[in-house]
Amino acid sequence: RGPRNVRSVARAFNAMTTELQASDERRRQFLADVSHELRTPLSVIRGRAEGIIDGVYPGDALHVSPILESARTLELLIEDLRTLALAEAGGLTLRRESLDVGVLINETLALFDEAARGRGVRLSAAADILPAVQADPARLQSVLSNLVSNALRHTPPDGAVVVSARRNDDGVEVAVSDSGEGIATDLLPQVFDRFVKGQTSTGSGLGLAIARDLVLAHGGRISATNPPGGGATIVFWLPAS
Repeated sequence: RGPRNVRSVARAFNAMTTELQASDERRRQFLADVSHELRTPLSVIRGRAEGIIDGVYPGDALHVSPILESARTLELLIEDLRTLALAEAGGLTLRRESLDVGVLINETLALFDEAARGRGVRLSAAADILPAVQADPARLQSVLSNLVSNALRHTPPDGAVVVSARRNDDGVEVAVSDSGEGIATDLLPQVFDRFVKGQTSTGSGLGLAIARDLVLAHGGRISATNPPGGGATIVFWLPAS
């Protein structure tokens, strides 16, 4: 109510208040999610260590290994959180260079060849002749590795994971497709949010959020779909050099 300029200020103030409340709620939820993810490995470390000290377990490799595995889980989680924090604060450093995406795809798939054969999953690449992109090779390989790793985990034996790349919109589009169960319908709209994961997922729920932030930092875009033929496809696009 009141003069137009007063109404305008009031609307702006109400919008700011609403955004502050939403931001505070996101912060609270983020802290709750982080606490939840930290609790499990810390419980394993403390429980095993106390058991060894009290003589319940012998201090051999069999009983110490869960402590080391949980410590590794904590290290990965902390590094993921650090990457997210840098990306969201605009402080992520990219060491860009002219990059052949086709070569990067082949190098990344080579890292997963043994794991794919162990699961009985066919792993293949299909790439056109592509323009070079200006990108950070390590960061981009992190994105692709995360997508391929996720695809392998959700693909049954005798299934297939295909990484394809093509020219599109003056850039390069990379798609990682699997023949698994697809992404749950209720998760699909928020699959790139932090700590979002399916019931059968064993990860931290940060991988796709980090992949999104890294792609966006390169000036690209990323999306997820469940194709009509089944499975899931994650597509990211990067501008050409």
